[in-house]
Amino acid sequence: MTAEAVREPVFPGRGAPAGAFAGAAGGLVWGAAMLSLGTLPDVAVLAGSGSPWLGFVLNMAIAVVIGGGFGLLAVHQRVRSRELLFWGLAYGVFWWFLGTLTLLPLLSGTPMAWSLAAAQEAMPSLFGHLYYGAVTAVVFAVLQRDGRSESGDRLRPGTLLRGLLAALVVGGLLVLAFGAGARLGWLPAVAVCMGVAYPLVFTGRAEGTGPAVVRGTAYGFLWWIVAGLTIAPLLDDGTLDWSQPAVAEATTRLPPYLLAGAGIAVVFGWLGSVARGLFVDDVRLRTRTIGSRGLRVVGYGALSGLVGGVLFGFVWGVVDVLDSVAKLVGAGGSVAGWIVHLLIAQGIGVSYALLFRGRGYDLVSGVGWGLSYGFFWWVFGGLTLMPAVLGVPLWWTPPTIAADFASLIGHLAYGGALGAVHAWLEHRENPWWLARNDLEAARAAARREQVLGSAPALWILTVLIALTIPVMVAGA
Repeated sequence: MTAEAVREPVFPGRGAPAGAFAGAAGGLVWGAAMLSLGTLPDVAVLAGSGSPWLGFVLNMAIAVVIGGGFGLLAVHQRVRSRELLFWGLAYGVFWWFLGTLTLLPLLSGTPMAWSLAAAQEAMPSLFGHLYYGAVTAVVFAVLQRDGRSESGDRLRPGTLLRGLLAALVVGGLLVLAFGAGARLGWLPAVAVCMGVAYPLVFTGRAEGTGPAVVRGTAYGFLWWIVAGLTIAPLLDDGTLDWSQPAVAEATTRLPPYLLAGAGIAVVFGWLGSVARGLFVDDVRLRTRTIGSRGLRVVGYGALSGLVGGVLFGFVWGVVDVLDSVAKLVGAGGSVAGWIVHLLIAQGIGVSYALLFRGRGYDLVSGVGWGLSYGFFWWVFGGLTLMPAVLGVPLWWTPPTIAADFASLIGHLAYGGALGAVHAWLEHRENPWWLARNDLEAARAAARREQVLGSAPALWILTVLIALTIPVMVAGA
């Protein structure tokens, strides 16, 4: 009998007290940041006052209530306690949309404006909510620990060494590719901290390369907030500045942070696979190989990528970018652009099929992984590889990121279609709901574990990040 089978049942409301306490901890961090930025009087208007200290008291009361809600939701998640961080980040961004942009103006009697200007004015609150969600999740995880841990949760010196080696490899590659100057800033040094902290957050358990890319991209976004938006300005002049102009300037280093996070996650996983292959004889720990189904997997990926590529191609056609796509191979014209674009789309589709094979247990998970993978390719392909191949400066500046908004939408549409079609093709061959043998039963159980784990939080967080990037850079 597994540890999961003997886990005591979850009772409704059990997580509310721990969530409320964790919310108070998150509220302290959020309130301290907002006080230093001078934005807490916005909360005080709910009581008809402009006092920052009254705003702090109201902020704490709201933080406790929202934290209790997080506890009610998170107590049902069968996710390793450290990985609740993703749920906390997604929960924080959600409450920025619902609370700051929606409920606060309604309750204070001011006109509600879901406009770009209103969102940019509330930019400091966005990062305050992210810190609130992260701290709430971490404190809640600590309070919920019952002393039992799975083998993958125990931190070993070798796991920390893997994180350090992954950071050194990825940091070295970034320096070789982009130089060690202003383009990367302190990222090569920060990457060492990212690598060492990675197993502290995610443990050393085995994971597929595809999910590692998605997880690492979100991890890089977190480190961009911590290092790029918080620690760097505090070290420079001792002040915190989360205003939209300051955030727009900092987005210059957002793409390399995202790439660094994804790279560290992938290399960390590969090093673990090498170690298991060399030193572990238990066949249950060996990952699946493509085997005789290799051509079918490639075919599924190519077809899925083709469908997504056609959808993406219409976006390219509207913004008249297909001619630039043709220049990637030294050609010109929309027809050549369509051909090159569809070939690239099929290639990425094949990579998706290889990296996420068996992960799309249903339409929702297929779309979730596909959207996340599409966002990664917007950063890696659209903002980095495409300008590099065209021989122009990397599109890592706020104006070029803002101008590439259509490409972001196209990559998300491509990824969603890619994941949905691939999941449908896989299920036609091997439907997860037909538990006719042990393999099918294991797949159904794995689907449930994925839904109750951190994967949905990764999908939600990726979409929310994609939605907020245009707000950060617009008008820069």
